[in-house]
Amino acid sequence: MVAIELKPEHGWVAAVAIGSYIVHYLWMPAYVMSGRKKYGVKYPALYADSENCKNEEHRNAFNCIQRGHQNSLENQPGFLTLLAVAGIRFPLTAAIGGAAYLAGRCLYMLGYSTGKPDGRYRGGPVMYPGLLVLLGAGIRFAYELVAKKL
Repeated sequence: MVAIELKPEHGWVAAVAIGSYIVHYLWMPAYVMSGRKKYGVKYPALYADSENCKNEEHRNAFNCIQRGHQNSLENQPGFLTLLAVAGIRFPLTAAIGGAAYLAGRCLYMLGYSTGKPDGRYRGGPVMYPGLLVLLGAGIRFAYELVAKKL
């Protein structure tokens, strides 16, 4: 059995997890709510269509905002899983990778919310390296655990 000893460095992992909540459930929804008001897309409609938003340019702009948030929410469980697993063994590495991922997610949302879908690509050069750091650290930790049994 493996005992997990929490060190002060693990606080950075917790801070990144809390940062993820702030980004995904406070900051990004503010963009969606603002877009709803600006483009007149009423609840419960998830996306703008020709019935709830007559202007095609406005539909596209709102849908880019909504899709940016939705995509980020779709990817959050995987991110948090990798952050938690990597953070057990490599807390500072995981916190740095996680912070980079979140910064990239913010750039992704800022780019996507311009109404130009290609704007989302500006987050990738920051987001994906952070995610790869988490994946690599998680794989190494899993290997270390399994290798002890071999």
